[in-house]
Amino acid sequence: MTTPLLSRTFSVRRYGPDQSVWGRLTARDSVVRRLDWILLVSCLVLSLLGSLLVYSATRNRTELNKGDQYLFLVHHLLNTAIGIGLAAGTIWLGHRTLRGAVPFLFAGAVLLAVLVLTPLGATINGSRSWLAIPGGFSLQPAEFTKITITLGMAMILAARVDAGDRPHPDHRTVLQALGLAAIPVGVILLMPDLGSVMVLGAVILGVLLASGCSNRWILGLLGTGVVGCLAVWQLGLLDEYQIARFAAFANPSLDPAGVGYNTNQARIAIGGGGLTGSGLFHGSQTTGQFVPEQQTDFIFTVAGEELGFLGAGLIIFLLGVVLWRACRIARETGELYGTIVAAGIIAWFAFQAFENIGMTLGIMPVTGLPLPFVSYGGTSMFAVWIAIGLLQSIRVQRPVSASR
Repeated sequence: MTTPLLSRTFSVRRYGPDQSVWGRLTARDSVVRRLDWILLVSCLVLSLLGSLLVYSATRNRTELNKGDQYLFLVHHLLNTAIGIGLAAGTIWLGHRTLRGAVPFLFAGAVLLAVLVLTPLGATINGSRSWLAIPGGFSLQPAEFTKITITLGMAMILAARVDAGDRPHPDHRTVLQALGLAAIPVGVILLMPDLGSVMVLGAVILGVLLASGCSNRWILGLLGTGVVGCLAVWQLGLLDEYQIARFAAFANPSLDPAGVGYNTNQARIAIGGGGLTGSGLFHGSQTTGQFVPEQQTDFIFTVAGEELGFLGAGLIIFLLGVVLWRACRIARETGELYGTIVAAGIIAWFAFQAFENIGMTLGIMPVTGLPLPFVSYGGTSMFAVWIAIGLLQSIRVQRPVSASR
């Protein structure tokens, strides 16, 4: 007997007992036909391009790869495969089913973030934002809070609207949603991980804009953000390495051999690529190991140097396609909850991609944020593919008659 979950997600109730598996997969209302394949293929191409760039950045770095030039390549591909599996599981469960589990998911993500502040937390590149796991692995809980804040705020803001009680969230509902978001934001500030806080701020803003709440909340949130940044700076809550990063952003020539080194080397690498680049695996900055953290935060420099303007432009174009398809999904869903979830993911991807690429070009401060789908990192890869699973679920479960 077919379970209600499978019936809702895969629409198998319409299939006769004698219909072939291929017929079920290719039926008009099947999950395979209703997936956004442009979105899926774009994300997959980005991840595969990332694997080449990660390999180029790490194949000669014996201090990182422990003598195995394929170590990071294999791990990146494995992370991608696991991420795709998580996306498939998310589609199978469905965003509506996950809506009921949001309180547990939110509590779990906050608990993991709190554990970073305990002796289990690990400091990497000056930031205590990692959780040490037995076996030499590490986890960055802040990546999962991007998902749970989106789901949690969407659940609160859309509850009475989707039920038909109100046309849009009232002030009390918005305040409850912001109170929920303040919990993980506060924990991450204690790490401190300013890059993730900036992304969460963008997510919160995107969620509120999509919810249809009063513009006064949007203006108030922006004003609070400005005041909060000034307060953090004046009260000396930033670590020395964070202050140095902002100083290097304001004046890269201030300490070219110190805090400004990363930005200067990134500019040299990208500027030397020209139109078509020096060729994959032939970049002098990459081969010479001049750019630190090139497989993670500065992966875009490999594309700029070795693939040139055309290759780097391809990555930006594919990220644009991802955002375009996500906007279509947000617009065409028939429920506010799905619209808000999609909007939160759009804000997350857009801001993080802009920040990552911007810091390699010197137009944004260095914050340690990975480039979605491209940078090396298991937690980040898992999180972005789960987000894609949510987007696909929203598309799959929309009315069949909706515009494509």
